[in-house]
Amino acid sequence: MGKSSPKAVLFWPLLLTVLALDVTTKSLAVAHLVPEYVPHEVLGDWVQLTLAYNPGASFGIGAGPYSRVIFIVLAAFALVILGQLYRATARDDRARAAALGLVSAGALGNMIDRLRSSRGVVDFIDLGMGDVRFYTFNVADVAITVGALLLARILWQEERRRSLAPVAESQSVS
Repeated sequence: MGKSSPKAVLFWPLLLTVLALDVTTKSLAVAHLVPEYVPHEVLGDWVQLTLAYNPGASFGIGAGPYSRVIFIVLAAFALVILGQLYRATARDDRARAAALGLVSAGALGNMIDRLRSSRGVVDFIDLGMGDVRFYTFNVADVAITVGALLLARILWQEERRRSLAPVAESQSVS
């Protein structure tokens, strides 16, 4: 068996670690943060843990009675695209592998929730001050957000290098 590529050495452990952390924290939330929608203060009302279920997508966006099926299909489609991006990633591109690992882990974590229960994704991290609260979220949501921002930056930098390459080539020829 050959040596693993640097991207695989980062991608797979990151994906599995974040997925395990997501599944574990959601299980703990369901077991210990009852009843639902009742905040449990961690750092005053700035950081609370509040069990909530989200049958929709980010920020509670729904697609009606078929939300569960629609979001499972969308997550599966996204995972196929992420897999293609991973395969197209250079062997030594650790940053892109990390970004793809984070987004993939988050997508899988939230998809598992949708497959397990019609109630939706388990959310429990509740940030804010008084009545001004951010949307309740979970570890998968953090992974998706951080990974997507990192991936967007990487893809933007790659595109910028490609668009600047012809200009640099034409200047060196003249």
